[in-house]
Amino acid sequence: MEYVHLSKLQKDVLREVGNIGAGNAATSLSKLINEQIHMKVPSVNIVTFDEMMELIGGPEQVIVALLFQIYGDVPGTVYFILSVEEAESLIRKMIQDENFSLTEENGNNEMAFSALKEIGNIVTGSYLTALSDFTNIHMQPSVPYLNIDMAGALLTYGLLEISQVSDYALIIDTQIISNDSGDGITGNFFLLPKPESLSAIFQALGINGYEE
Repeated sequence: MEYVHLSKLQKDVLREVGNIGAGNAATSLSKLINEQIHMKVPSVNIVTFDEMMELIGGPEQVIVALLFQIYGDVPGTVYFILSVEEAESLIRKMIQDENFSLTEENGNNEMAFSALKEIGNIVTGSYLTALSDFTNIHMQPSVPYLNIDMAGALLTYGLLEISQVSDYALIIDTQIISNDSGDGITGNFFLLPKPESLSAIFQALGINGYEE
């Protein structure tokens, strides 16, 4: 199965699973920052690697990326990507410092990185748990690897292995909305299961057709 062959029904199922995961993540994030948070998945798309890069501003765009390896029955790679500004907004809420900046040497980067990793753990864990519950397939994320750099440099690691068997990635748009401030943050959740892994997921869901 190549990613590009996903039908509308398959993408709808992935979006529904994503919304369930987003709901669970929102509950956990709300407790973490003591602020009401809502999350939703507006769309699920299949993109080429070039399109994936353009979605986040091009290979020279500086981004904040959390990388997870997926272990278990359906191995693959997950990226949770935020712009620097969006990452700073989340960190400020968590560490209660409205003046925090990732671009300044202010001594709080270790705490900030820990906060971002915790957010990444919550979002990724919630999505994979929802998918595991639907499919009864074991999926376990690794500890997160976090870095801030140009997109081309950060995404190369995950794409090298996948590009040997496929030219496509699955992107789950993630919207994080704060009730208290009204601020909206859009993160990109890239799920890069190996093609045979994605096929196994849909087989477990009982969806095997390619009809639109």
